[in-house]
Amino acid sequence: MGRHFGTASFELKPASADASFRRYFRVSIEGVSWVAMDAPPEHEDCRPFVRVARLMRAAGVNAPEIVAEDVSRGFLLLTDLGDTTYLAALNDGNADGLMGDAINALLNWQRASRAGELPPYDESLLQRECDLFSEWYIARHLGLMLSTAQQQALASVVRLVISRSLMQPAVFVHRDYMPRNLMVTEPNPGVIDFQDAVYGPITYDLASLTRDAFVSWEEPRVLDWSARYWEKAKRMGLPVDPDFSAFYRDFEWMGLQRHLKVLGIFARLHYRDAKSGYLEDTPRFMRYARAVAERYVELKPLARLFDGIDAREPAVRRTL
Repeated sequence: MGRHFGTASFELKPASADASFRRYFRVSIEGVSWVAMDAPPEHEDCRPFVRVARLMRAAGVNAPEIVAEDVSRGFLLLTDLGDTTYLAALNDGNADGLMGDAINALLNWQRASRAGELPPYDESLLQRECDLFSEWYIARHLGLMLSTAQQQALASVVRLVISRSLMQPAVFVHRDYMPRNLMVTEPNPGVIDFQDAVYGPITYDLASLTRDAFVSWEEPRVLDWSARYWEKAKRMGLPVDPDFSAFYRDFEWMGLQRHLKVLGIFARLHYRDAKSGYLEDTPRFMRYARAVAERYVELKPLARLFDGIDAREPAVRRTL
């Protein structure tokens, strides 16, 4: 810090909370601010953050600029995108405008995609994510042991969802492109928390954006935003399915994979990492997942599994 600011007097304040070991601080000098990231090397590798930030900025996406870095010690100094997240700012009146900006930024990010730049979102990674649901949500949070038939039904649906996801065209995937990771900025939006970016299914980030962990929208609005994305993607030459109904099915099935993953992650954050609060939003993801499972005949076995989970869930909530 001293090498960058010299002897200038600066103010240092916590900038945001994070579900990982990373910490962020806002550094201010005479009305100008930056964000300092502390990513302990024994727990975090900040090199992916640096790499993806530069890929995003090259794509015309408003990601933080890396002002200074000491990767060996896990320190980065970043331009400041402010402290107003989409999650804090979104309301019925401004949602279409803000989400439209987010969709445009997503399209720019996807249009810059190149194979080999980011790790693949492959079958093994998708499977590991889905396994979090059975390990942490069903077994640890609900305390349930599934019957052999239930285990087989869940495994069958997961294989089907993953297989369908891998058939989608691959693009750059932020992997957590949600309102809490988008900042209201100029140009809009500012994009953060992208260090886990991969190369994978084209519908993933759209599902993250519109079926969020912390804010929900009525289905007609999600359908409208999805159609607006699809129309623009086609005009830009992105490889979306030319049939919107097929595209929307892919979007919903991809979202289901994410919903199962996040249910497991939120339970793990609570029980393993002692990070409270996340479990309060698991009913939202169960609603998302159930709606998709009930909409498609191939996913009905998962809907039946959810029937048993729903019967158990209220009793579990009372013990939290």
